[in-house]
Amino acid sequence: MSNKTRVDMIIETLRDHKGEKLTARELAKLFLERYPAEMAEKMKNPNYANDEELIAQLAAEVGGQRTRRAKEKCINIKTREKPRPRLYYWEDNPEEEDVNALDDELHEAEELKLKEHDLYPILIEFLNKDMGLYCHRIDEKTSKNSQGAGGNHWLHPDIVAMEPLDKSWSQAVKTCVRFGNDKSVRLWSFEVKKELTRSNVRKCFFQAVSNSSWANFGYLVATGISDGVEPELQMLCSLHGIGILLLDVGDLYNSQILIPAKEKSDIDWVSANRIVEENPDFMNYIKQVGIYHQTGELIPSVWNK
Repeated sequence: MSNKTRVDMIIETLRDHKGEKLTARELAKLFLERYPAEMAEKMKNPNYANDEELIAQLAAEVGGQRTRRAKEKCINIKTREKPRPRLYYWEDNPEEEDVNALDDELHEAEELKLKEHDLYPILIEFLNKDMGLYCHRIDEKTSKNSQGAGGNHWLHPDIVAMEPLDKSWSQAVKTCVRFGNDKSVRLWSFEVKKELTRSNVRKCFFQAVSNSSWANFGYLVATGISDGVEPELQMLCSLHGIGILLLDVGDLYNSQILIPAKEKSDIDWVSANRIVEENPDFMNYIKQVGIYHQTGELIPSVWNK
């Protein structure tokens, strides 16, 4: 068995994929293909129940010190830092000025101008077009606040979505499921932040835990993650089942799920009812989910706004 280090894997994989800019997750998937012996050894760790969990861990390992050591060992290894996610690539002429440096600076300047509310329509577009979800924006300002000051703290997700599982099923199967006990949809919840840093990561994460507890899938979304934050996220996600989605505002379809959420088999309807009682946007969302359950009808004018 060879003893390839993660640094060696980064260098060799990027060298053999000249002309491509790869995310940490894409590199991790290539490691599974290129280094089966090393990956089989790593899978002996009981922390990794499947390939998806191993890929998430490998993606986290690509960054930080391993990337710095790869750059020190091989000057051809380059990274594009902005807009997030970070991209890794091989540069044949590392002595030459990087022609993309100015573009990266311009992207970063545009990102800095964006406010959190500006990210909502961008995220909705990605979730609908790339992931096939039907989304609603939840505006906490419309809530009744019947619980008094602070009573709705961390209650509202920013974006909620419905995933129609039966969209491509035959009518016979749809009817059977609709009048049986099996589910035809999954419900998603998203908490949006501009950037996750060492100082805010735990606060942002547990906000997502709190306001996504009712859903099948809960995600914390950010346009960037500061160095050193991913290991903390890996630990928190493993404990609480929340996923992490990196939203690339410069290249929307380069957005990626960095850490997949763990699916909850059942909706917590008590928690959902708590939000319904406070917020008309969430009530409308649940009404539309009910209409789809009963009729299979998706009304375009009420989704993805």
